[in-house]
Amino acid sequence: MGRSIDLNCDMGESFGPWKMGSDAEVMPHITSANIACGAHAGDPNVMAATVALARQHGVAIGAHPGFPDLQGFGRREIRFSADEILNMVLYQIGALWAIARAAGVELHHVKPHGALYNMACVDAAMARPIVQAVRAFSPALAVYCLPASRLEEEALQEGLIAIPEGFVDRAYEPNGSLVGRNKAGAVASEPSFATRQALQLASGSVTCADGTLLSLRVRTLCMHGDTPGAVQIARDVHAALVEVGYHVSSALNE
Repeated sequence: MGRSIDLNCDMGESFGPWKMGSDAEVMPHITSANIACGAHAGDPNVMAATVALARQHGVAIGAHPGFPDLQGFGRREIRFSADEILNMVLYQIGALWAIARAAGVELHHVKPHGALYNMACVDAAMARPIVQAVRAFSPALAVYCLPASRLEEEALQEGLIAIPEGFVDRAYEPNGSLVGRNKAGAVASEPSFATRQALQLASGSVTCADGTLLSLRVRTLCMHGDTPGAVQIARDVHAALVEVGYHVSSALNE
Protein backbone atom coordinates (compact mmCIF):
# COMPACT_ATOMS: atom_id res chain seq x y z
CA MET A 1 0.00 0.00 0.00
CA GLY A 2 1.21 3.50 -0.78
CA ARG A 3 1.11 6.59 1.39
CA SER A 4 -1.94 6.92 3.64
CA ILE A 5 -3.62 10.00 5.10
CA ASP A 6 -6.78 10.47 7.11
CA LEU A 7 -9.27 13.29 6.41
CA ASN A 8 -11.30 14.29 9.45
CA CYS A 9 -14.08 16.81 9.96
CA ASP A 10 -15.87 18.36 12.95
CA MET A 11 -19.54 17.39 12.62
CA GLY A 12 -22.86 16.98 14.39
CA GLU A 13 -22.78 20.57 15.55
CA SER A 14 -26.42 21.42 14.94
CA PHE A 15 -28.73 21.84 17.94
CA GLY A 16 -32.49 21.36 17.96
CA PRO A 17 -33.93 23.27 14.97
CA TRP A 18 -30.70 25.23 14.48
CA LYS A 19 -28.48 23.80 11.73
CA MET A 20 -24.70 24.03 11.50
CA GLY A 21 -22.76 22.68 8.56
CA SER A 22 -23.63 20.32 5.70
CA ASP A 23 -22.88 16.96 7.26
CA ALA A 24 -24.77 14.82 4.77
CA GLU A 25 -22.90 16.37 1.84
CA VAL A 26 -19.46 16.34 3.50
CA MET A 27 -19.57 12.84 5.01
CA PRO A 28 -19.00 10.86 1.76
CA HIS A 29 -15.65 12.61 1.24
CA ILE A 30 -14.03 12.19 4.69
CA THR A 31 -12.71 9.19 6.60
CA SER A 32 -13.09 10.28 10.25
CA ALA A 33 -15.86 12.33 11.88
CA ASN A 34 -15.39 14.26 15.12
CA ILE A 35 -18.93 14.33 16.51
CA ALA A 36 -20.02 16.99 19.01
CA CYS A 37 -21.21 15.48 22.27
CA GLY A 38 -23.85 17.96 23.45
CA ALA A 39 -21.72 20.44 25.40
CA HIS A 40 -20.50 23.07 22.93
CA ALA A 41 -22.96 21.85 20.26
CA GLY A 42 -25.10 18.89 19.28
CA ASP A 43 -27.89 17.11 21.08
CA PRO A 44 -28.92 13.44 21.39
CA ASN A 45 -30.94 13.47 18.17
CA VAL A 46 -28.20 15.20 16.19
CA MET A 47 -25.61 12.82 17.63
CA ALA A 48 -27.69 9.79 16.63
CA ALA A 49 -28.27 11.12 13.11
CA THR A 50 -24.58 11.91 12.64
CA VAL A 51 -23.50 8.49 13.91
CA ALA A 52 -25.96 6.85 11.49
CA LEU A 53 -24.61 8.95 8.63
CA ALA A 54 -21.02 8.01 9.48
CA ARG A 55 -21.93 4.34 9.68
CA GLN A 56 -23.64 4.53 6.29
CA HIS A 57 -20.47 5.87 4.67
CA GLY A 58 -17.96 3.75 6.62
CA VAL A 59 -16.50 6.79 8.37
CA ALA A 60 -14.63 6.32 11.68
CA ILE A 61 -16.37 7.96 14.63
CA GLY A 62 -14.63 10.15 17.18
CA ALA A 63 -15.90 12.02 20.23
CA HIS A 64 -15.51 15.79 20.00
CA PRO A 65 -15.86 17.03 23.60
CA GLY A 66 -15.82 20.74 24.33
CA PHE A 67 -16.56 23.25 27.04
CA PRO A 68 -20.23 23.39 28.11
CA ASP A 69 -20.75 26.68 26.30
CA LEU A 70 -23.48 26.60 23.66
CA GLN A 71 -23.61 30.39 23.37
CA GLY A 72 -19.88 30.62 22.71
CA PHE A 73 -19.77 27.43 20.62
CA GLY A 74 -17.00 26.16 22.87
CA ARG A 75 -14.56 28.74 21.55
CA ARG A 76 -14.27 30.79 24.76
CA GLU A 77 -11.58 29.90 27.26
CA ILE A 78 -12.99 28.62 30.56
CA ARG A 79 -10.92 27.54 33.54
CA PHE A 80 -11.93 24.31 35.25
CA SER A 81 -10.16 22.18 37.82
CA ALA A 82 -8.41 19.02 36.66
CA ASP A 83 -11.19 16.85 38.09
CA GLU A 84 -13.84 18.95 36.37
CA ILE A 85 -12.07 18.62 33.03
CA LEU A 86 -11.61 14.88 33.42
CA ASN A 87 -15.25 14.27 34.32
CA MET A 88 -16.53 16.70 31.67
CA VAL A 89 -14.60 14.87 28.94
CA LEU A 90 -15.47 11.42 30.27
CA TYR A 91 -19.17 12.35 30.41
CA GLN A 92 -19.16 13.47 26.78
CA ILE A 93 -17.24 10.45 25.50
CA GLY A 94 -19.69 8.20 27.29
CA ALA A 95 -22.69 9.98 25.80
CA LEU A 96 -21.48 9.48 22.25
CA TRP A 97 -20.34 5.93 22.98
CA ALA A 98 -23.83 4.96 24.15
CA ILE A 99 -25.39 6.25 20.94
CA ALA A 100 -22.69 4.68 18.77
CA ARG A 101 -22.94 1.35 20.58
CA ALA A 102 -26.71 1.28 20.07
CA ALA A 103 -26.07 1.81 16.34
CA GLY A 104 -23.61 -1.10 16.26
CA VAL A 105 -20.40 0.91 15.90
CA GLU A 106 -17.51 1.70 18.22
CA LEU A 107 -15.56 4.86 18.92
CA HIS A 108 -12.27 5.34 17.08
CA HIS A 109 -10.76 8.49 18.60
CA VAL A 110 -11.21 11.59 20.74
CA LYS A 111 -10.50 15.12 19.59
CA PRO A 112 -11.15 18.04 21.95
CA HIS A 113 -13.00 20.98 20.46
CA GLY A 114 -12.25 24.67 20.16
CA ALA A 115 -10.82 26.42 23.20
CA LEU A 116 -10.43 23.13 25.08
CA TYR A 117 -8.23 21.82 22.25
CA ASN A 118 -6.20 25.02 21.93
CA MET A 119 -5.61 25.31 25.67
CA ALA A 120 -4.65 21.63 26.00
CA CYS A 121 -2.14 21.92 23.19
CA VAL A 122 -0.10 24.52 25.10
CA ASP A 123 -0.87 23.71 28.75
CA ALA A 124 0.00 20.33 30.26
CA ALA A 125 -2.34 21.01 33.18
CA MET A 126 -5.22 21.15 30.70
CA ALA A 127 -3.98 18.29 28.54
CA ARG A 128 -3.38 15.81 31.36
CA PRO A 129 -6.98 15.37 32.60
CA ILE A 130 -8.24 15.09 29.01
CA VAL A 131 -5.78 12.28 28.36
CA GLN A 132 -6.59 10.65 31.70
CA ALA A 133 -10.28 10.67 30.78
CA VAL A 134 -9.56 9.01 27.43
CA ARG A 135 -7.35 6.39 29.04
CA ALA A 136 -9.88 5.70 31.78
CA PHE A 137 -12.58 5.13 29.19
CA SER A 138 -10.48 3.07 26.78
CA PRO A 139 -6.72 3.07 26.08
CA ALA A 140 -7.59 1.83 22.59
CA LEU A 141 -8.93 5.27 21.63
CA ALA A 142 -6.60 7.56 19.71
CA VAL A 143 -6.15 11.24 20.58
CA TYR A 144 -6.11 13.74 17.71
CA CYS A 145 -3.82 16.67 18.50
CA LEU A 146 -1.41 19.26 17.14
CA PRO A 147 2.04 17.78 16.45
CA ALA A 148 4.66 18.42 19.14
CA SER A 149 1.96 19.83 21.44
CA ARG A 150 1.43 19.31 25.16
CA LEU A 151 -1.63 17.23 24.30
CA GLU A 152 0.45 14.91 22.15
CA GLU A 153 3.15 14.64 24.82
CA GLU A 154 0.64 13.76 27.55
CA ALA A 155 -1.10 11.20 25.34
CA LEU A 156 2.17 9.45 24.54
CA GLN A 157 3.25 9.49 28.19
CA GLU A 158 -0.02 7.74 29.09
CA GLY A 159 0.64 5.09 26.46
CA LEU A 160 -2.13 6.25 24.15
CA ILE A 161 -2.11 6.52 20.37
CA ALA A 162 -1.50 10.14 19.42
CA ILE A 163 -2.50 11.16 15.90
CA PRO A 164 -0.91 14.51 14.92
CA GLU A 165 -3.14 16.57 12.64
CA GLY A 166 -2.86 19.46 10.24
CA PHE A 167 -5.62 21.92 9.35
CA VAL A 168 -6.42 22.52 5.70
CA ASP A 169 -8.71 25.53 6.26
CA ARG A 170 -6.81 27.42 8.96
CA ALA A 171 -3.78 29.72 8.88
CA TYR A 172 -0.70 28.87 10.95
CA GLU A 173 1.58 30.84 13.22
CA PRO A 174 5.34 30.17 12.89
CA ASN A 175 5.31 28.27 16.21
CA GLY A 176 2.87 25.71 14.79
CA SER A 177 -0.24 27.04 16.53
CA LEU A 178 -3.31 28.17 14.61
CA VAL A 179 -3.91 31.84 13.95
CA GLY A 180 -6.64 33.04 16.33
CA ARG A 181 -10.10 33.18 14.80
CA ASN A 182 -10.36 36.84 15.77
CA LYS A 183 -7.60 37.72 13.28
CA ALA A 184 -8.10 38.41 9.58
CA GLY A 185 -7.26 35.45 7.37
CA ALA A 186 -7.42 32.89 10.18
CA VAL A 187 -10.05 30.81 8.38
CA ALA A 188 -9.72 30.01 4.68
CA SER A 189 -12.92 29.13 2.84
CA GLU A 190 -11.43 28.90 -0.66
CA PRO A 191 -11.24 25.27 -1.83
CA SER A 192 -8.08 26.06 -3.80
CA PHE A 193 -6.29 27.23 -0.63
CA ALA A 194 -7.47 24.19 1.33
CA THR A 195 -6.34 21.83 -1.42
CA ARG A 196 -2.87 23.39 -1.69
CA GLN A 197 -2.43 23.35 2.08
CA ALA A 198 -3.68 19.77 2.35
CA LEU A 199 -1.11 18.54 -0.15
CA GLN A 200 1.64 20.54 1.53
CA LEU A 201 0.72 19.28 5.02
CA ALA A 202 0.55 15.69 3.81
CA SER A 203 4.08 16.14 2.49
CA GLY A 204 5.35 17.40 5.86
CA SER A 205 5.26 21.20 5.90
CA VAL A 206 3.03 24.27 5.87
CA THR A 207 3.48 27.88 4.79
CA CYS A 208 2.64 30.09 7.76
CA ALA A 209 0.69 33.35 7.69
CA ASP A 210 3.93 35.35 7.68
CA GLY A 211 5.33 33.35 4.77
CA THR A 212 7.76 31.18 6.71
CA LEU A 213 7.90 27.46 5.97
CA LEU A 214 7.30 25.20 8.95
CA SER A 215 8.01 21.46 9.02
CA LEU A 216 5.11 19.43 10.45
CA ARG A 217 4.54 15.68 10.65
CA VAL A 218 0.85 14.85 10.41
CA ARG A 219 -1.19 11.67 9.96
CA THR A 220 -4.60 13.27 9.61
CA LEU A 221 -5.92 16.41 7.95
CA CYS A 222 -8.76 18.38 9.52
CA MET A 223 -11.40 20.52 7.89
CA HIS A 224 -14.29 22.24 9.66
CA GLY A 225 -17.89 21.50 8.80
CA ASP A 226 -18.89 25.11 9.55
CA THR A 227 -16.33 26.64 7.18
CA PRO A 228 -18.05 28.31 4.19
CA GLY A 229 -17.50 26.10 1.17
CA ALA A 230 -16.96 22.99 3.33
CA VAL A 231 -18.64 20.64 0.84
CA GLN A 232 -16.43 21.73 -2.04
CA ILE A 233 -13.37 21.70 0.21
CA ALA A 234 -14.08 18.10 1.22
CA ARG A 235 -14.56 17.01 -2.39
CA ASP A 236 -11.51 18.82 -3.73
CA VAL A 237 -9.13 17.87 -0.94
CA HIS A 238 -10.06 14.19 -1.11
CA ALA A 239 -9.76 14.13 -4.89
CA ALA A 240 -6.41 15.94 -4.87
CA LEU A 241 -4.94 13.55 -2.31
CA VAL A 242 -6.02 10.52 -4.33
CA GLU A 243 -4.72 12.07 -7.53
CA VAL A 244 -1.18 12.38 -6.16
CA GLY A 245 -1.20 8.84 -4.82
CA TYR A 246 -2.50 8.92 -1.27
CA HIS A 247 -4.77 6.24 0.16
CA VAL A 248 -7.34 8.27 2.10
CA SER A 249 -8.22 6.17 5.15
CA SER A 250 -8.90 6.61 8.86
CA ALA A 251 -5.69 7.01 10.82
CA LEU A 252 -5.82 3.62 12.58
CA ASN A 253 -6.54 1.70 9.38
CA GLU A 254 -3.18 2.26 7.72
